[in-house]
Amino acid sequence: QVQLVESGGGLVQPGGSLRLSCAVSGFTSQLYAIGWFRQAPGKEREGVACLSNFDGTSYYKDSVKDRFSLSRDIAKDTVYLQMTNLKPDDTAIYSCAFHRGVKCVPPFDVWGQGTQVTVSS
Repeated sequence: QVQLVESGGGLVQPGGSLRLSCAVSGFTSQLYAIGWFRQAPGKEREGVACLSNFDGTSYYKDSVKDRFSLSRDIAKDTVYLQMTNLKPDDTAIYSCAFHRGVKCVPPFDVWGQGTQVTVSS
């Protein structure tokens, strides 16, 4: 059974940085993709970034592509979302999600518990 455990959220001032982690367990193959999503109060959930663990290909929402970056530790089955130059509009609950396959496409059928990111002075 696939499980995702997230960590790394918190409160940061505008312009600051945070790194979120998504640890994957219960899946022995490298053929999966991890998407990062966020949901701000009163708004719909949106996709932020995605990484194919198969080949490391990554994708980003336009509004974050110059500020956020994905990386992975294959040995630890962990995907990281490094967020820099954070803005108040980045405030949201961030969740990672698992896709059983090599591409960053739906369905993402296993979700982490979510972690709060708050950008405020």
